[in-house]
Amino acid sequence: MARIDDFVLARELSKKELAGKDINSIALFSGASLNKDIEGHIKTLSLRFLERGVTISWPELEFSYNVSKDEVPIQQQVLLLHYLNGAFNAGAAGAKDEWISFQDLPEGRFYMDAFIKRAKSPLLGAFGNDPKRMAELASKIYNASPGSFGDYSVMIKALPMIPVVLVLWQGDDEFPPDGNILFDRGISEILPVEDIAWLAGMTVYPLVGMADE
Repeated sequence: MARIDDFVLARELSKKELAGKDINSIALFSGASLNKDIEGHIKTLSLRFLERGVTISWPELEFSYNVSKDEVPIQQQVLLLHYLNGAFNAGAAGAKDEWISFQDLPEGRFYMDAFIKRAKSPLLGAFGNDPKRMAELASKIYNASPGSFGDYSVMIKALPMIPVVLVLWQGDDEFPPDGNILFDRGISEILPVEDIAWLAGMTVYPLVGMADE
């Protein structure tokens, strides 16, 4: 389990790395939009993260939600900084339209326990017996679109260049319910595998929190 000091250090290192990059290219490759003042100077980037608008000041790289103006939690700040850096480094590579499981990611097998604990098990525990509810909530919270996997699946645009698919199979007399989370293969060119495990959890947790409502 990462400590808060680890996140603080990771944030500062990522800020330094990002500050040396061209802001226009960062926006282009990450899918962020740039906002300028009346004199034409770039002041902020705007980014959609799990259907919430996030504003990032430039060059300070301070984060806030567009509506609530609350500060974005530090763990999410680190992930977003890694995303901006990774998208810049990946350039125009973008999505490959090839869906893979977490274990198929580079080094994915080494982080499988964390991925299962943070994302797969909560998803299956909350919706294994009611997969339709998962699809309904994902549509409501994330404006998710129907997928073509399993018995129920939805595609969520977690970040502009990072789609995520949640999949559930209904159980029967022979087999218990099962589930999975799929990623576009291009995600590994943008985020390290540990961040992908965190992102999967961040995507699932809001749905799990509303499962019984």
